[in-house]
Amino acid sequence: MSKMVLTKEKGWVFRMELINTISFKSLGDERGSLVALEGNNFIPFDIKRVYYIFGTKEGVKRGFHAHKNLRQVAICVAGSCRFILDDGTKKEEIVLNSPATGLLIEGIVWREMHDFSSDCVLMVLADKYYDESDYIRKYDDFLGVVNEKL
Repeated sequence: MSKMVLTKEKGWVFRMELINTISFKSLGDERGSLVALEGNNFIPFDIKRVYYIFGTKEGVKRGFHAHKNLRQVAICVAGSCRFILDDGTKKEEIVLNSPATGLLIEGIVWREMHDFSSDCVLMVLADKYYDESDYIRKYDDFLGVVNEKL
């Protein structure tokens, strides 16, 4: 069951079990559209790192990892891709296809990205700098960490 929560009068966060989306305000006129993203305002954390994935070949799958302690917002600024999120007990999926929608990923959640359109540009905002020791890259290790927390 999804629940809608207003955050700081800036945008709506739609909460399900694992899928939490943020609707960003899109401004525009006859010249085009603009979405502004600000840490601790539209994005619920300080932004320390930004990266984007593009030029993904047909059939390529990405992700296949979890983080021990990282918050992220993923935004498909062009094209589309499908996310699968897994907390070790259930899986949920969502197609990102709007530059005005972000997927908030928090906690120890396994993530996979599939079905990238040829024009997909997936931008990810993170609350920490890159740290390889924060990654859980093997699914069995992820399940072990999840089971320790239960």
